[in-house]
Amino acid sequence: MSNADRYKNAGVDLDAAERAKARMAAAVSSTHTPLTVGGFGAFGGMVRVPEGLERPALVMSTDGVGTKVLVAMSMGRHDTVGEDLVNHSVNDILVHGAKPLAFMDYIAGAELDTETIAALVEGVARGCRNHEMSLAGGETAQMPDLYHPGHYDLAGTIVGVVEEAQALHGDKVQAGHLLVAYASNGLHTNGYTLARQVFFEDLGFQVDSVVPDLKGTAGEVLLEVHTSYSNAVAPALDSILALAHITGGGIPGNLPRSLPLGCGARIDRSTWAIPPLFQLIQDAGKVDEDEMFRVFNMGVGMIAAARKEQADCVIEAAKAAGVDAWIVGEVVEGEGVAIA
Repeated sequence: MSNADRYKNAGVDLDAAERAKARMAAAVSSTHTPLTVGGFGAFGGMVRVPEGLERPALVMSTDGVGTKVLVAMSMGRHDTVGEDLVNHSVNDILVHGAKPLAFMDYIAGAELDTETIAALVEGVARGCRNHEMSLAGGETAQMPDLYHPGHYDLAGTIVGVVEEAQALHGDKVQAGHLLVAYASNGLHTNGYTLARQVFFEDLGFQVDSVVPDLKGTAGEVLLEVHTSYSNAVAPALDSILALAHITGGGIPGNLPRSLPLGCGARIDRSTWAIPPLFQLIQDAGKVDEDEMFRVFNMGVGMIAAARKEQADCVIEAAKAAGVDAWIVGEVVEGEGVAIA
């Protein structure tokens, strides 16, 4: 074994990494916007702050897609989780009324081939293009002593901007304001540890098993891309007082984060039908309903608070963007969330 082969033999192939960079460069370049500064391969990514803002505030968030990547690995399809990552992150800063500016991804794994790495970055790039946002850079780390061969984790950081005076903090929300729910299209990126256990252990499905009453195979259902609510929410931001992205922790864990002290929420469970996917997990896994609502979004991916006279405007904007929305409850005096 030559000295040139020592690193490769230890689990890191620099030549393969260079091959992946060629496809990654094309993906990154495809996301460049008029605000992008610099090119691919620099030590840091740069974007301009849009002109015309009197007091721009940067809004930043870092997140991942959790064990959904294990479904992607089993399917041998890696581009959708990259898009998941972007959409999830866009929703997180949308909660504050922010428009996305730039994104950076982080891929860590072991013995990842060129195709896997490139597919992940291409998925991230597709999500960025959908939001006219620059993929400003990122990092791919091969760590064979930390990950099993072929396994990886995926995370990202988003930077957005909002006019400080227009940023949403939830401080204007009062008892009596209405809550508008935005429909989810599946699990999004949360609850996959439990969902995978029910699907692949309790029910004995394989990723290519056709799931009764659901459209597609187990793998296809679980890889459904996380909904971005940007187009559904942005046109109605002037009518919205607060937003909550319903992620890990469900409605009870996320809605209170957007409400001021002294305000709670009453959610009317009868206003929507729980999608079959969640019902299947609950029944097959014998999961208590309270736990279901704490683990999963249960068909509600975002909730907005609005004054009664503006709730219809919020709903109409969502439906015009192809996202179902409805009045799901109201803000009340007190603390916490009551679902009944």
